[in-house]
Amino acid sequence: MTFKLNQQNLARVPGHIATPTYDRTKVGQNIVHIGIGGFHRAHQAVYAEDLFLLNESLDWGICGIGLLPGDVAMKNALEEQDYLYTLVERESEGDKARIVGSIVNYLYAPDDKEAVLEKLASPQTRIVSLTITEGGYYIHSGTNEFDQAHPDIQFDLANPGSPRSAFGFLLEGLKRRRERRIPPFTILSCDNIQGNGAVARKMLLAFAELANPELAVWMAQNVSFPNSMVDRITPATKDMHRQLVKEITGIDDLWPVTTEGFKQWVIEDKFPLGRPAWEKAGVQITEDVLPYEKMKLRLLNASHQALCYIGILLGYEFVHQTMEDADIRRFVELFLEEVTPVLPEVPGVNLSDYKRTLIHRYSNPAICDQLSRIGIYGSSGIPKFLLPSIEEQLENKGKIHYMAFTIASWFRYLDGLDEAGNSIIMKDPDAGRLHQIAHSANKTAQLFLNDRSVFSEKLAHSTVFADLVQQYLTAMYREGVRNALQKVIGGQ
Repeated sequence: MTFKLNQQNLARVPGHIATPTYDRTKVGQNIVHIGIGGFHRAHQAVYAEDLFLLNESLDWGICGIGLLPGDVAMKNALEEQDYLYTLVERESEGDKARIVGSIVNYLYAPDDKEAVLEKLASPQTRIVSLTITEGGYYIHSGTNEFDQAHPDIQFDLANPGSPRSAFGFLLEGLKRRRERRIPPFTILSCDNIQGNGAVARKMLLAFAELANPELAVWMAQNVSFPNSMVDRITPATKDMHRQLVKEITGIDDLWPVTTEGFKQWVIEDKFPLGRPAWEKAGVQITEDVLPYEKMKLRLLNASHQALCYIGILLGYEFVHQTMEDADIRRFVELFLEEVTPVLPEVPGVNLSDYKRTLIHRYSNPAICDQLSRIGIYGSSGIPKFLLPSIEEQLENKGKIHYMAFTIASWFRYLDGLDEAGNSIIMKDPDAGRLHQIAHSANKTAQLFLNDRSVFSEKLAHSTVFADLVQQYLTAMYREGVRNALQKVIGGQ
């Protein structure tokens, strides 16, 4: 017999499932989070919960903000459950469920923009954290500068008191605080962007200079934008996850979260209005996030690309299936070793242990992380995760065999058919254009390398790189993907 998840029914939760033991009526809302989704609820909200269970930092509860039409479903689900939800950590050894209660409010901006703006302007709000995806920062893909022509930005410039973008809300909230002589909140980006705090600062100040130059000067002098690095694999919630929660807990949860056991958060310590004692919950507080960030982007995110396309070409659907394939597993291990020479020392981290942890995480069959999800980030991710390592290795006259093979497998994937001749569904936002290049390229790698939206002039004209990519791409077409893979891991 199942029961609805809400505050009243917490007493019915089975004893082996952790629940909030603190008084949720005493939890404050010092953190406002824009973009509450599965990742935030599996990551930042869990760190807050862990502190609450230690009777620490009860003021630092979370008020969620939803800006997009799709956010209304999340808002309704959480509201019905008193903002409680079930988190299930899934490992091969078994599932471990808990109830998280650190989110205590949720405002849906399209219903009441003024309520959101006043929440941002409230003295109680000390940190505004963000998971708004890279698109939410309005970075022009061609220049990497602020995209002031974007329709959202043009709308918010014309309607500052009734914005629709995260930047519009942040700017108006800060404007009201300045007018009321309230110190500004800290803006904490939790998105998977290198230098996310610096990027948030650059783009928001560029917007402010267009909208209100005096406010921009005040922000530049007073608003803190700490960098952070986040990591936890969190698949999107589906009906099968809701059913799983019912089966293992008896709880009817409208929007549970499933995730892996591993989690990591590294934060630059720049919080003028204070912060929770995150370090007591396992967060790494540092003066420099860059080494951790570079490690994650160059190893985890890049190796995700390495296993993704070859896995799809060989007919696999999930990440763990690629690790069950001895050839792909060995390829990923070799790929990680090839990237390692360009990484700095990372304080408190043993890189050999970290790489073994990645293989373990990828091998987890309980997560069912879809390769198609990773493939979404080809055109945007490869230039950030993979190409910088290739360029640095070329400068150092180091090996780039496995990285070049990854690029070749991406080109082969863009042709649209896997090894067995089945159509590949490509979810990359730029897939249509890239697919056309693949068709016109006639198996010639250089036509891909001439695409300046992905490859730099310098890299495209590297004969070492271009020749290797062409060699591997030709092998995939002539000898088959499997044979080409076996040759590269055999050192041929």
